[in-house]
Amino acid sequence: MVDVVYQRQYRDEFIAGFEQHVSLLRDTVTTEAVIKGNQAIFLVADSGSAEAVTRGVSGLITARSDNQAQNTATLQEWHDLVRKTNFNVFASQGNQRAIMQMTTQAVVNRKIDDQIITTLNTGTVTIGSSTTLPSVDLFQHGRVKLSNASVPWDSNITLLCQPAFLAYLEQAPEFSSADYVNMRAFANDDPSWRDQPQAYRWRSSLILEHPNLPGKATSSEISFLYHKNSVGHAANTDGMECPIGLNEEQAYSWCRCSIDMGSVLMQNSGVVVITADGSRYA
Repeated sequence: MVDVVYQRQYRDEFIAGFEQHVSLLRDTVTTEAVIKGNQAIFLVADSGSAEAVTRGVSGLITARSDNQAQNTATLQEWHDLVRKTNFNVFASQGNQRAIMQMTTQAVVNRKIDDQIITTLNTGTVTIGSSTTLPSVDLFQHGRVKLSNASVPWDSNITLLCQPAFLAYLEQAPEFSSADYVNMRAFANDDPSWRDQPQAYRWRSSLILEHPNLPGKATSSEISFLYHKNSVGHAANTDGMECPIGLNEEQAYSWCRCSIDMGSVLMQNSGVVVITADGSRYA
């Protein structure tokens, strides 16, 4: 005879697993919506470092041409398709259709960031090494690199960094003290921050950590300091689509997330690739 029969209760509402669900980077680069076609062409124009001239001996002003470069982002289609039988949807714990929609959107959003990160990593302006610790000095080294290249230090600068890089910065008084920043690293009275990606605004730049940068948790972690006009990202006008449906003949539910997109490095001088040793916090 069994003395006690215990009952089990399964929570109907599912809990999202730990993974990146949204794109963190698309707003930090130059974007373009493509109406039709497989290429988006970004035009970068400047004076070519021209200098002002005086009037010539002939009395005429010497004319010049502008420096213009076309940069092409080739679009490809990217998809994620998840499928579950109707029995599994019926018999499983939680809202399985909502789970399908959530996970398939997360897969494609991560691909957006992966594409932008891959493009940033083609930059050839590099600083740091596998023996360099993340620091304010390393950030300043990158800042000088950009400034020497005439990259404007405006509100379009992003430090896309490893979690370990941010951990080192948060220990520096120049970063965490209210005397230096308008948003303190360890205080935020706005309760809405819980629904937002963690980011800081420091020295007129956005400090954004990312969980999927190259070399994570090693002695050769890669971070990026870049201007928004350095990278172009194009996607179809309708953007991401995420239909969900039912196949009645085969009795299964499905959800597909799709986007047509491509990215291109437009101005190499506007991207600094930073290598640092973050292995201490691995």
